[in-house]
Amino acid sequence: MMNFVVKTLANAGALGVAIWLLQDITLTGESTGKKVLTLILVALVFGLVNFLVKPVVKLLTLPLFILTLGLITLVVNALMLLLTSWLAEQFNLSFHVEGFWTAVLGGLIISVVSWALNVVLPDSD
Repeated sequence: MMNFVVKTLANAGALGVAIWLLQDITLTGESTGKKVLTLILVALVFGLVNFLVKPVVKLLTLPLFILTLGLITLVVNALMLLLTSWLAEQFNLSFHVEGFWTAVLGGLIISVVSWALNVVLPDSD
């Protein structure tokens, strides 16, 4: 259970950094508390998308992974971020990613920051 909380907080932190750095990834809310709650809910959605959808997409695009020596990972991460944005809209969460190239850069930022946070944060159950 602790591992789930740590990974969700790492995702929320990484999403927060991407929102802060990129003007086309937006998170709105009336107060700071609502923004934090929305960010945590979006991090949960992002975690579910990465847990359920990403392995299937990686399996289906395995030849492209081999052909591009793994660079297609940037595209897959961007698609997962765009899917998270779409799902957030369906759940009336005020999170939006504008455009594919913003999603590519956002996915790259999120990957690097979440990796760094997972290295620093404890990883125990």
